[in-house]
Amino acid sequence: MNFQPRLEQGQVVTSVPCRIDFGGTLDLSTFYLPLSHLGPAGLNLALDMRTRVILSPHTRGRVKVSSRGFDPAEFDGGQAPFNHPMGLIFACAQYFNAHGIHISIESASPPRSALGGSSSASVAVLAGFFQALEKESHPEQLAWLSHYIESSVAGVVCGVQDQAAAAFGGANLWKWKMGLTGPRFERVPLFESSRELDHLNDHILVAYCGIPHVSKNINKQWVDSFIRGETRKDFQKIVGITKKFFMALKEKEWDLAGDLMNEETRLRLGMTPEVLDNTGKNLFESAQELNCGVRFAGAGGGGCIWAVGRAGKLAALAGSWKKILEPVQNAQILDTRIDPRGIMIHQL
Repeated sequence: MNFQPRLEQGQVVTSVPCRIDFGGTLDLSTFYLPLSHLGPAGLNLALDMRTRVILSPHTRGRVKVSSRGFDPAEFDGGQAPFNHPMGLIFACAQYFNAHGIHISIESASPPRSALGGSSSASVAVLAGFFQALEKESHPEQLAWLSHYIESSVAGVVCGVQDQAAAAFGGANLWKWKMGLTGPRFERVPLFESSRELDHLNDHILVAYCGIPHVSKNINKQWVDSFIRGETRKDFQKIVGITKKFFMALKEKEWDLAGDLMNEETRLRLGMTPEVLDNTGKNLFESAQELNCGVRFAGAGGGGCIWAVGRAGKLAALAGSWKKILEPVQNAQILDTRIDPRGIMIHQL
């Protein structure tokens, strides 16, 4: 389908948030189906470092994708390789048999920061296509469509928590389960009131370690060890810890939340020590000394680290983290807050 004439009438602009998370991996069917008797769930907090997508007219028969941190790429419609660094975006365009289009991606989060950026971008791209076609869509529909497209081209088992956070925004517990016709999730908001959600910002801290992460290797280790039966008990514990962590945040029991966070991180370190790089380990130790909880974002191995604690302790932790991050190139504490908004369509 040639999108050039449609987009010459006006660009389509969408945006979605990225996320920090707890209890990750459980959104992979490899885990949530065998553990279904335990009611597996994950928690994530959407962040206002949004990914913005612009759909513009381009040469008929051609598809172009531009994104910060990558070289622009352009192919004939339907001919783009899906194993390309931006193959997921080309796969989203192919779902609509699109050509005559330029997809530009602008992300406010650091590249490959383990904040779910690529999956978030695909949700924004799909939302843009539906808007361009003047078709209605639902956040849940776009989350699952993005998930299935990514799973079909990634070559590894993929989850859906990044897409869910991007589509809905806010702070939520996601219950992973099998429905009547396929997998589904149930969303349980952490707080119903925007005031309580805003108050949570005083109790979280997010830092970028300066080293881009690559999640495939660590995720593959978790998947393989689970399949072999070596880490089943660890992930069973993580199911319980995640639910307790959700309740601790809900009840504003910050010390308990921190203890649970560190317990989960130690379990992950036991399975995959490389889940924290050297900077991450220093940040983890610093947080424990101040009785705060710390966890890596996504599958770790670089990228972002986030902390939970009482406001006073977290302020002290920010000072400690700044000293640790200062000599590390590109590392920094991120100026970010929880974003209650999911998919947004912007008017030019």
